[in-house]
Amino acid sequence: MARVKGALNARKKHKKVLKLAKGFVGARSKQYRIAKQSVMRAMAAAFVGRKQTKREYRRLWITRINAAARINGISYSRLMNGLKTAGVNINRKMLADIAINDSNAFSQLAERAKQTK
Repeated sequence: MARVKGALNARKKHKKVLKLAKGFVGARSKQYRIAKQSVMRAMAAAFVGRKQTKREYRRLWITRINAAARINGISYSRLMNGLKTAGVNINRKMLADIAINDSNAFSQLAERAKQTK
């Protein structure tokens, strides 16, 4: 049986990593060994960043809801608890959007939350 060399597969692997490292500065985009390390680190950071983005948006929504709730004379925690006991099933993203774009509707929700105890 003929001997198989690994050059073709190695070249494919190297090209794939170097393509991902495109735009990196210096040896990070030119040399395979350094590019591989940089790409691995970048991928790990991107994974973490996707999770952080979700957290940051949730924090932003809660801040907006709290500000609108305080204007209507109720705290955030009492508003959310009141809406839950009233059976109003609305997520924080939509509630924050209502708080910014439709203050009358948010005021009605706040009143409904105040009434339920």
